[in-house]
Amino acid sequence: MTPVTTTDPATGIQRPLDLAETDGAGLAAAVTAAARATERLIALGRRGRASLLESIAGALEARRAEIVATADAETALGTTRLEGELARTVFQLRFFSEVVREGSYLEATIDHAGDTPMGPRPDLRRMLVPSGPVAVYAASNFPLAFSVAGGDTAAALAAGAGVVVKAHPGHPATSALVGTVITSVTEHVVGDAVSVVYGYQAGIDLVQAPLIRAASFTGSPGGGRALAELAASRPHPIPFYGELGSINPVLISPEAATARADSIAAGLAASIVLGGGQFCTKPGVALVPAGAPGDALVAALAEEIGRVDPKPALTRGMAAAYGSGIIDLAGVPGAREMTGTDLGEVAAVGESGRTVPSLIEFEGDELPARLTEECFGPTAVVVRYRDDDHAARLAASLPGSLTASLFLQPGDTGVPAARAELGARAGRILFDQYPTGVAVAWAQNHGGPWPSTDSVHTSVGATSIRRYLRPVAWQNAPAAELPAELRDGPVDIPRRIDGALHLP
Repeated sequence: MTPVTTTDPATGIQRPLDLAETDGAGLAAAVTAAARATERLIALGRRGRASLLESIAGALEARRAEIVATADAETALGTTRLEGELARTVFQLRFFSEVVREGSYLEATIDHAGDTPMGPRPDLRRMLVPSGPVAVYAASNFPLAFSVAGGDTAAALAAGAGVVVKAHPGHPATSALVGTVITSVTEHVVGDAVSVVYGYQAGIDLVQAPLIRAASFTGSPGGGRALAELAASRPHPIPFYGELGSINPVLISPEAATARADSIAAGLAASIVLGGGQFCTKPGVALVPAGAPGDALVAALAEEIGRVDPKPALTRGMAAAYGSGIIDLAGVPGAREMTGTDLGEVAAVGESGRTVPSLIEFEGDELPARLTEECFGPTAVVVRYRDDDHAARLAASLPGSLTASLFLQPGDTGVPAARAELGARAGRILFDQYPTGVAVAWAQNHGGPWPSTDSVHTSVGATSIRRYLRPVAWQNAPAAELPAELRDGPVDIPRRIDGALHLP
């Protein structure tokens, strides 16, 4: 069996772990355990699952120091960032305990038998039920909040689905530790509700395992597309929910650039370099007006970014890819590097595992496709526009994104066509705010048109649970055959009955 090692990205030092890449037998055992746990999670009921999520949250908090230290040794993200990420992870689990208790996620609906203009209608009752065991592919950039105990896992457990997590190779020790903590809570209640598997081949085999009923993924468009094709080519295809690449465009109106160039530049720079620029919501393209106000904003932005020191990337490979990516961007005709950084230094530092913050400016009639591709790291492309028509044409060439941010002045009616183009390409539209930071909330949407995601579902917030559920309708069913939530009489969830909304 192939051993698993962990690497400190700050030093490049590797150390072996008491882990091995998961073989076929190990994967089969993990998937079988998830299937058994699914049956027990369903039997546990909504309130039982809510209590289980709260117990997992408490267990993670109890080992906070150990988890943060382990994650920092594998990611070099720093204890402050990781403390915050663990707090988010725990909050997500508790948030979904509220979601599953409240019950509106079930979409429970009852239409009693009766006459209609189309003739007699049978008794129909519909709600969402668990789809079955799910596969979760952990993200590289969030070793806690989008990993073994992350939002996907929390939503799946709340829905009533056992989980098999494919650990990211960038943080295997953290994945193993968190998996152990979860199992310590679940093993005496529903068994191994969450199993962790390791290795490239295990990831390929997992999405094809017959018992797996859905898969969610956070990563690159290439990796996501490959897994999606495997999910679709199964004898019985399954839904694949991929969060992929996103450039998160920012549009700054001429009025906003005139009124507050310095403050916008400072906030935008901080958002671009936050977490080493390794957030899926990092602003990657900024549309800035031509002329003196835009010049001042770009100069201030370049100065802010140029002051930020190089930082370790999550992995050595990511750092090297970032270094070569900056050279590619700066080499596009009409583009230039704005911070004064030597491109040779960018490449050399990248080979050492660190990333040098950079800003690329482009001026031209049409935006080259290369400048619309995500560059994972502390950089962004500033694109200058002459007027609304030009800005709209540039925006129309951008791919779908998780977010689009608009910076306007009160009563500002500038760039309406460009605003409409960006709005059609984003899943979350921000006004005078920066996209890094995704609140876990009932109204959140973390998804968008391709390639940001390959579905219409959010991966953050209450409705992300919808990915692990499927609708079922019962027609003329005896009461004993119905889920408790669909029987006549008082219930503890919202329901729509004969077209009218009824609250508990």
